[in-house]
Parts: sequence; C-alpha cells; structure tokens
Amino acid sequence: MRPFTVLIPLLLATALTAPVFAAEDIVGTLSIAGQGQVTAAPDTAFVTSGVMTEGATAREALDANTAAMTSLMDTLKAAGIEARDIQTSGFTVAPNYVYSDTRDANGYTLPPKINGYQVSNTVSVRVRKLADLGAVLDKAVTVGANTINGISFAVEDPTKLYDEARKAAFADARRKAELYAEASGSDLGKIQSINEQQDLGQPQPYMMKTMAMDAASAPVPVSAGELSYSINVNVTWVLDDK
Repeated sequence: MRPFTVLIPLLLATALTAPVFAAEDIVGTLSIAGQGQVTAAPDTAFVTSGVMTEGATAREALDANTAAMTSLMDTLKAAGIEARDIQTSGFTVAPNYVYSDTRDANGYTLPPKINGYQVSNTVSVRVRKLADLGAVLDKAVTVGANTINGISFAVEDPTKLYDEARKAAFADARRKAELYAEASGSDLGKIQSINEQQDLGQPQPYMMKTMAMDAASAPVPVSAGELSYSINVNVTWVLDDK
C-alpha cells in the first residue's frame, strides 16, 4: 500500500503546477488591417460595337448585316486595330412579331404574326492607343455601326501599381499596429501572418448612348480619367513586453 500513498501526492503536484507552465507560454498577438490604393491613367480601352439590320426575310437581314459588319471590321483594321483585338461577342437572328388586339370567334386574342427578321452582330474591340479612340468610334459609326453598348478603360499591365498598393497597405497596417502597441505598453515582435485581399473589380463602363451624335462633323470626345487599384492586407504581430 505504500507505493499507492506516494503516487497520489505526486499526481496532485503535477496537476497543480502544469497550468502555471502553460500560462507562461501564452503569447499576446495583434492583428491589424491595412489598405493601400494607387491611381493611374488607363492606357487601353475596350469597346463593344456592332450592327443591327432588318429584312423581310432572315436571309435578307443577314446579307445586309454581313455587308455592314465586313465594312466595320475592315474599317477597324484600317484604323490600326489588330485582328487579335477584334472578337465577336454576340450574334442573333430573331423574328419581328406584330401583336394585334383582334380576337377570334371564341374571344381569344390572335397569336402574333412574324413581320420580318432582325439580325444583330457585335464585336468587342481593344484599342491600345487611347489617342485614336475618338477617331475609331467616329469611323465605326460612319460605316454603319449602329450599336455601341459601352466602353471601359484599363491599364494593360497593372503589376507595378498593385505592388505600390501592397507597400502602402503594409505601411498603413504597421502604423496602426505601432500605435496600438504603444498604447498597450508593448513592442511589436515578429510577424506571425500576412493575408492579402485584392480588389479585382473591373473598371466601370462609361455608357456611350450619345457618342454618335454629330459624328460626321467631329471626332467623338472621350475622357479616360483615372483608375484606382486597391490592396487590403491583414497582418498579425507578436506583442513583446517592454
């Protein structure tokens, strides 16, 4: 029985002292979010343009559309747009329906009748020289482009811009972390983790409903403005006691 009586005090002593050692291992941390944003003028534009035609038959509407689209693409290439920067983005053939209030003998509304066909063909165009954008739009409308859905701007290679935003985001996080550490009477220690969140939102399109006005007399006025590129970062530091 003697070994049993010795074992109980030993186990109790271990149980009482274990939490003390665990408490000494606890490390304070500080997690802070930072944001960095840079702006830059775009160097590339994307335009969605095309031709919509109508005809008594689908064949007639398609032939007219094909002729107009061929002329549009030739004009775009002549304006310096490379073939790789012209991509078909939509093509539809649809009947035009005529609805009537006339009713049959049972009082039911008569079904709509087909009154011709409509063909729509659109292309997405990348303009790499923004100085030529107004002239390109002007020429497109002149040769028959009657649908211009929108335009968006971009920087072809934003890598350096995002890198500058990353530096600014980390500096913002560190500035706030140092403030909190000083207020708590601690020093910033080693970094435990860095997590990045990149703003991948596309540039907002500038609608072009009125850009075809007076196109024959003057180039289309276009303002590219600036684009912003943002990075959000979360950084966790170890807090060291002073």
